[in-house]
Amino acid sequence: MKTYKTIQHKVTSPLVNMGPIRLRQPLPTQGIENVDPFLLLHHYGPYAISEFNNPFDLGPHPHRGFEPITLLFKGEQLHRDSLGNEMIVKAGGVQWTTAGRGIIHAEAPTKEFVKKGGELEGIQLWLNLPAKDKMMTPNYQHLEDEQIPKIFSEDKKVQLNVIAGNQKEVTGNISTQTPVNVFTANADENGSIEIEIPENHQSLLYLLEGEVIVNDAENLKKGENQMVTFNQDGNTIKFEAIQKSTLLILSGAPIQEKVTQYGPYVMNTQTEILEAMRDYQAGKMGYLY
Repeated sequence: MKTYKTIQHKVTSPLVNMGPIRLRQPLPTQGIENVDPFLLLHHYGPYAISEFNNPFDLGPHPHRGFEPITLLFKGEQLHRDSLGNEMIVKAGGVQWTTAGRGIIHAEAPTKEFVKKGGELEGIQLWLNLPAKDKMMTPNYQHLEDEQIPKIFSEDKKVQLNVIAGNQKEVTGNISTQTPVNVFTANADENGSIEIEIPENHQSLLYLLEGEVIVNDAENLKKGENQMVTFNQDGNTIKFEAIQKSTLLILSGAPIQEKVTQYGPYVMNTQTEILEAMRDYQAGKMGYLY
């Protein structure tokens, strides 16, 4: 039987400074530490990139103990990492890094994109790994837009992109360590869709652009409230677009373990954080220049 999940929190997407970059951070935010297993959600851009303005040039930096994920909505980025991967991620594409025991990566708009200029916009997501997988072998997965399965609403006005997880007998092409759903959606005005989400999953819906009504009850609008989180009840999330909208829908089985985080490392204890710092200094996470 179809039942809508009840809404737990409704929040804004405040602007924060991350070094030279201004971006939106709806998670964590006041009253919401995480939506287990999702630890952090950064919405960057749209930035007008040019030879005179390129704020999103992130040099080599390490990670351990979780999965940093980039979903690109506009522009082009070059991903480089200590495993030897060098990939161009274009609008609609995804880079899914499993840091595991340690990886060093860098991302920035491609030289060609900076030269010709244009808008850059994306989501950076941190997905936790359970204790048993925190020291797994690092891995990198890359999907281009055409490799991402699409589902269309009955009215054909909503396109749901299944990046990871399952929806209506369609499975995403990213392999995950724990049960998670990562979907993006493009909705035309008056388009609506119902999305199946397991009852036990923690889940959220984030609005990048436009205006929608969620579960016939809550209104989200760019610049006002942009994210809702849901209780672990019901099995369906519905949204209806008031205007052309872009959305991110996430759900996952909670890991329910203690999280200790310091900068780019997410572990279970303070000792493991100190070990991560030491291993990075000793070159055990590889090198990237």
